[in-house]
Amino acid sequence: MNEESAEKLRRLFRSFNRFMLLMWRLGLGRWINLWPEVGGRIMVITHTGRRTGLKRYTPVNYTILDGDVYCTVGFGAISDWYRNIRANPNVEVWLPDGWWAGVAEEIPPEEETFLPALRQVLIASGFAAPLFGVRPGSMTDDELRALTADYRLIRIRRTEARTGPGGPGDLAWVWPLATFLLLPLALRRCRRPRRGG
Repeated sequence: MNEESAEKLRRLFRSFNRFMLLMWRLGLGRWINLWPEVGGRIMVITHTGRRTGLKRYTPVNYTILDGDVYCTVGFGAISDWYRNIRANPNVEVWLPDGWWAGVAEEIPPEEETFLPALRQVLIASGFAAPLFGVRPGSMTDDELRALTADYRLIRIRRTEARTGPGGPGDLAWVWPLATFLLLPLALRRCRRPRRGG
């Protein structure tokens, strides 16, 4: 893939990520994970900006192995969220089963668990890996290693469950308000007599 194509894909994923973050904030995180074979398993990782100190939110594909959360940095070391967690490994993850604080660590490629865990994350990515020409379910280890040479693998060890404001579903209040405002309009429209032709 040339640099221009890679940049177009990065822009596409940035737009997709904004949409995914909104879905999580609206309380629809479980729903977007209902069909992982197609849409992938998507969580949100909350990290701290290395320059600004502000909270940042990044939707990523993930898998869970032996209780730990694994995700991959598909765009490699240039990814802002990757550089942020290298500077401050204390993160939070929004998963379908809850909101967790945790500590992120990079798994080096030479570690024995690297390639099997990377393969599982890529399988859990649904359409994303094949979009980049990676077929994790059918590639040999050597093929997978060659195509993912720039990828980084992150393991997040969950430390405690989180609750309170600022987590997944923080915009769920929109649903009752929208229903309250739009339902009378919809009912009025349904009651309006149709004009004869």
